[in-house]
Amino acid sequence: MSDNQQVSNAVAKLYNTYPFPPEPLLDEPPPGYNWRWNWLSAYSFCTGQKPHKQDIRILDAGCGTGVGTEYLVHLNPQATVVGIDLSEGALNVAKERTQRSGANRVEFHHLSLFDVEQLQGNFSLINCVGVLHHTSDPMRGIQALAKKLAPGGLMHIFVYAELGRWEISLMQKAIAILQGDKRGDYRDGVSVGRKIFDSLPENNRIVKREKSRWALENQRDENFADMYVHPQEIDYNIETLFELIDASGLDFVGFSNPGYWNLERLLGKAPELIERAENLGERQRYRLIELLDPDISHYEFFLNRPPLNKIDWSDNNQLLAAIPELNPCLSGFPASSIFNYDYQLVKLSEHQIEFMEACDGNSTVEDILTKVEFDIEKVKELQKQQLIMLSTF
Repeated sequence: MSDNQQVSNAVAKLYNTYPFPPEPLLDEPPPGYNWRWNWLSAYSFCTGQKPHKQDIRILDAGCGTGVGTEYLVHLNPQATVVGIDLSEGALNVAKERTQRSGANRVEFHHLSLFDVEQLQGNFSLINCVGVLHHTSDPMRGIQALAKKLAPGGLMHIFVYAELGRWEISLMQKAIAILQGDKRGDYRDGVSVGRKIFDSLPENNRIVKREKSRWALENQRDENFADMYVHPQEIDYNIETLFELIDASGLDFVGFSNPGYWNLERLLGKAPELIERAENLGERQRYRLIELLDPDISHYEFFLNRPPLNKIDWSDNNQLLAAIPELNPCLSGFPASSIFNYDYQLVKLSEHQIEFMEACDGNSTVEDILTKVEFDIEKVKELQKQQLIMLSTF
């Protein structure tokens, strides 16, 4: 048996023992949203404009128990969704989950990332969250997925970061040492890990990190096992992350949590250092940020297979002719305080509310500005904040 197959078998055994994520099954659509799984919102974030097509194919690569898959179906009512996973146990939960909530535009296949070429056709959106770092060969995995991404398509990826998972890594190694020959018995691993935490002093660095970041979710054995007794994990830093990205042959669009990667939040009190950093390349700036703020435990980002037509809306005539719509991932509108696409609280002025209420998907910006007290620069601000999305059709 090859090393790759041994790793795949061990990972499948873990998730057959502890299907993940362990979210409850519902007899209705799941609450809330994740904008990264909404094609309209994700495409607008990446390009500045609404996509021309909504009847797309979406792949959830490493879907687990179908938590993300379920959102992908409900958030994209015109799309068809395919989910693949190594674990039959997790897939059985995914099938029940989607059936119970009415997410019926989905099909599941018992496949690894490495065998994704067996699926028919390409996909406009590929979601691969928390998967590549658990494979024996992430570069081969991302290359396999890249071959299934349609021209103009987007891939959203989530992988672990080594700096913010340092204490997790220490605990993983400690559990493995104490398990000895029992390594691979995941229930024993969870038992050993919990006994370690119960025994360590309260001021222990590993304990403090667990209590401050992970303890609530790790009350469930499925989460604890996924974090501390996983048989395969590869963590990244910016340098190794971009080696992975470069190996995909796709274009890096950007991080889907861009606020974290703003150097001014760290060095804003030292403008002379910001000025020095302007001479750095993009990747060097990212590396500097993670060194100065090493709490990040993962990277989440978009890749693209060209072409990807981006619009910055600096041309006022182009903007006036555009048709604005509300971002589909907003909560609480219309109101003076709403949650934006990223669940951040945003306060709106009366004029902003009035303009946004007029964004009916038919009227142009110019049409609306003749009826409400607003100006074109404020429209640009709404677009930059992802409160509205714009289209040229």
